[in-house]
Amino acid sequence: MIWRRDEESRVMYDEALPLNIRFKDSTSDRCTHAVVAGTGTGSEERVSSFMLKHGEIVVMSPVETLLLFAFFYAGQDTAGSFTDPRDSAALESLRNEWQNTPPSWGASIDPCGTPWEGVACINSRVTALRLSTMGLKGKLGGDIGGLTELKSLDLSFNKDLTGSISPALGDLQNLSILILAGCGFSGSIPEQLGNLSNLSFLALNSNNFTGTIPPSLGKLSNLYWLDLADNQLTGSLPVSTSETPGLDLLLKAKHFHFNKNQLSGSISPKLFRSEMVLIHILFDGNKFSGNIPPTLGLVKTLEVLRLDRNSLTGTVPSDLNNLTNINELNLANNKLTGPLPNLTQMSSLNYVDLSNNSFDSSEAPEWFSNLQSLTTLIIEFGSMRGSVPQGVFSLPQIQQVKLKKNAFSDTFDMGDKVSEQLQLVDLQNNNISHFTLGSRYTKTLMLIGNPVCSTDVTLSNTNYCQVQDQPVKPYSTSLASCLSKSCSPDEKLSPRCECAYPFEGTLYFRAPSFRELSNVTLFHSLEMSLWKKLDLTPGSVSIQNPFFNVDDYLQMQLALFPSDGEYFNRSDIQRIGFDLSNQTYKPPPEFGPFYFIASPYGFAGTTKGTSISPGVIIGVAIGCAFLVLGLIGVGIYAIWQKKRAEKAIGLSRPFGKCAPQLKGARWFSYDELKKCTNNFSMGNEVGSGGYGKVTVQTTFTAFLIVVLFFFCLYNLLQSHIITHHSWQVYRGMLVDGQAVAIKRAQQGSMQGGLEFKTEIELLSRVHHKNLLGLVGFCFEQGEQMLVYEFMPNGTLRDSLSGKSGINLDWKRRLRIALGSARGLAYLHELANPPIIHRDVKSTNILLDEHLNAKVADFGLSKLVSDNEKGHVSTQVKGTLGYLDPEYYMTQQLTEKSDVYSFGVVMLELLTGKLPIEKGKYVVREVRMLMNKSEEEYYGLKQLMDATILNNTTTIIGLGRFLELAMQCVEESAVDRPTMSEVVKAIESILQNDGINTNTTSASSSATDFGASRTAHRHPYNDSIPKKDAHDSNSFDYSGGYTLSTKVEPK
Repeated sequence: MIWRRDEESRVMYDEALPLNIRFKDSTSDRCTHAVVAGTGTGSEERVSSFMLKHGEIVVMSPVETLLLFAFFYAGQDTAGSFTDPRDSAALESLRNEWQNTPPSWGASIDPCGTPWEGVACINSRVTALRLSTMGLKGKLGGDIGGLTELKSLDLSFNKDLTGSISPALGDLQNLSILILAGCGFSGSIPEQLGNLSNLSFLALNSNNFTGTIPPSLGKLSNLYWLDLADNQLTGSLPVSTSETPGLDLLLKAKHFHFNKNQLSGSISPKLFRSEMVLIHILFDGNKFSGNIPPTLGLVKTLEVLRLDRNSLTGTVPSDLNNLTNINELNLANNKLTGPLPNLTQMSSLNYVDLSNNSFDSSEAPEWFSNLQSLTTLIIEFGSMRGSVPQGVFSLPQIQQVKLKKNAFSDTFDMGDKVSEQLQLVDLQNNNISHFTLGSRYTKTLMLIGNPVCSTDVTLSNTNYCQVQDQPVKPYSTSLASCLSKSCSPDEKLSPRCECAYPFEGTLYFRAPSFRELSNVTLFHSLEMSLWKKLDLTPGSVSIQNPFFNVDDYLQMQLALFPSDGEYFNRSDIQRIGFDLSNQTYKPPPEFGPFYFIASPYGFAGTTKGTSISPGVIIGVAIGCAFLVLGLIGVGIYAIWQKKRAEKAIGLSRPFGKCAPQLKGARWFSYDELKKCTNNFSMGNEVGSGGYGKVTVQTTFTAFLIVVLFFFCLYNLLQSHIITHHSWQVYRGMLVDGQAVAIKRAQQGSMQGGLEFKTEIELLSRVHHKNLLGLVGFCFEQGEQMLVYEFMPNGTLRDSLSGKSGINLDWKRRLRIALGSARGLAYLHELANPPIIHRDVKSTNILLDEHLNAKVADFGLSKLVSDNEKGHVSTQVKGTLGYLDPEYYMTQQLTEKSDVYSFGVVMLELLTGKLPIEKGKYVVREVRMLMNKSEEEYYGLKQLMDATILNNTTTIIGLGRFLELAMQCVEESAVDRPTMSEVVKAIESILQNDGINTNTTSASSSATDFGASRTAHRHPYNDSIPKKDAHDSNSFDYSGGYTLSTKVEPK
């Protein structure tokens, strides 16, 4: 149970809220500290570092937490060790079992209190163990079962972890992520893993596991990722019976990766059903026999199907033609018979390979020329006859056509409309007797082994009829600019021409949609996605020697270089290894599913020597701590006085020598803004807001020295951070007639000039039609003011609630969603540096006079310095109902956190409801009621906003909009789309109805904008009640400077 320290208002768990918190008393304006009590012990355990105010979470920085605890717990009994004794014992056993554990292991007896590397704790219990690529040696024994609160276990890429894995893993009932990829484990997969009812991610690939796939895995009802590839598993795929579970019960699974094993037997038709949401089925490289099950055609979500390199027989079922979302189909190297399959309806197909089967002799099918998305067509060692259709060479995306060793005859003519993308045409060993080039095609054409090469003298000496070397060298990251620079034997040269020790490994892409290995654009996009999404810097990624291996995987060597210095630190390697192993990193879509096998990394200073006992280390640490505290105490007064003097100077000369670097924002004098707001009159006031002041209540205790020390330290820190202002927002009219919203800091403190300058610099650099624009600022005469565009139609929340008097029909809502998504996509991908909003909600989406959506409240507390390019340190914000559920495990907000919040906004657009209303959470309500079989309203009519139902005759794209929203609010970030993908999806919905998406103005809906108003009311005029000064859900035209933990997005 969670309670407030003053015991006046209890907070209980409630499943209706995504944060599992319900406030019984929400009337208090004070921030009150929340503590988590131990379960079953009756004593308080580790205290959570967050504050509760107005229904929002404000996560505190370590310094703030330290200050608060120093005052809060002074004079009270302490509980001693932070770590639960059971977890301490389990970790100590693992430390004794393994070699090469991180140096911090064993340095203290308290793995949570004095953190051991790779160990994460919540409330004294170990919840995550992440030791990817640490070079661990040993076995995974039963000691792991003692970590009963463990939720995430990642031991990937430790090749010297060997032996069988303990059945005790099945005792970890809270485990949701289990990653053992790229290790040396052997033996059978324990049946006890089927007991992990919360497991959502299971990766056991690239080990030496033997035996069969346990049927008990079918009990993992929450599993969405199942990767058992690249082992030595045998037997058939288990399906459920009346007595045993099977893989057909995994209705939430999106990934079945069983490739490169020795699995055999037939693939049961019972394995697939229409309720499944699978997107990747990778069964290639096994020994499957029998027919392809027709039930595969029921899995409409399927994007990649690889059944190649098996012994499948019979005809290809016609039901596969129903897979309209499929991108890759590979049935090569089997024993399939009958006619070539009809693929006409596979409109998304990029890659198809039907080579080396026993299909009936026939002419080329019609779909050769009709699949507009096709990039690669491979049917080698077949029985096709007649002429090669010209249409296949003019497909807009086609890159390779490989049809060697068929029976094509007659004249070969490519036609005059050859695609510019086409790089290779391989027609070796057919019966082509005549050839007409008919175009200016100059890329690779291979006709060796055809009669035309011996009968046509003009062709016999050309490249077409001779063995050709590889025409273009595959892409590799260039080091040409480094000239002759060399490094020491153990170091390597980075693309930035710096010598360092990279983190290396091999990338395998299992189903790329292209075959052109010299495509610079594609490989540049891969490099960029790696350094951006792995929080590195430009020039830190090197790709070498890409090629298609015997498994038809795109294989390449990857080297990642540290952004600073010669070595990565251990936490960086853990983070990067985890992101690559648990698929947090998503490559560009053309590359498809992947896996990564890391090479061992030699950390700086990893020389063996005599270890120092924990007692000595603790003694030295205590001595050093006292010395440092003494030095701080001596210097604190002088520094404090210096800062006070600098502050006084700053007040008289606002920006001093560091004028903000502005792009478009102008400086206003105080008198200008005073005049345009009628002397800041009450009649011009349109709202108020605040930063959320932190209040620390002291308890005077006997520990006077500690209190005085932290009081001095607090004052020192206050000289570095901005005081928390309250703000008033006024409507003003500039002399040129432009209406503006002026946000004015209330009087009382002028600290934080640097933060105010940083805010102005950032906001002035961000320009997009769907982002609220900064007009200017004022910083003089003891005033801090920000001047924004004025949005006459208020917030989206005002319109959805009816406060603004605007009725939003369905098309207007779609346009608002599109505009908002475009604004967020700009922040994520085009802003420099990229920006994570952190508080996307309907009250932060404003509507202009044409109902164009503009995203607001995206300011940051600091810009990225030159040596930090590639990521932005942000403050944690967020609002109940919108906040990414993964934040509570990772303590990080990413672009996918904004996607989650935007998904909640999409559901608001659909339902008109607040995210949390009357104790019900809209995401959960939609998920429970949603019924895809009910085609018109998908089972949500009772939940939908009545305004939509009353003002819209046809709800276009409702199913796709709803599906997109639910993808955005997936609990796992890896399953959510990017904002750019969201933009494309909403554009597709509108375009399919013939609506121009180049304008996002919602007033261009079918009905006239003026008719959408039910009354001539203005959201900011005197007829509308003023915004409550304490309303945290109302936009206050600022990013704010809340004292919060700084989070670096992944």
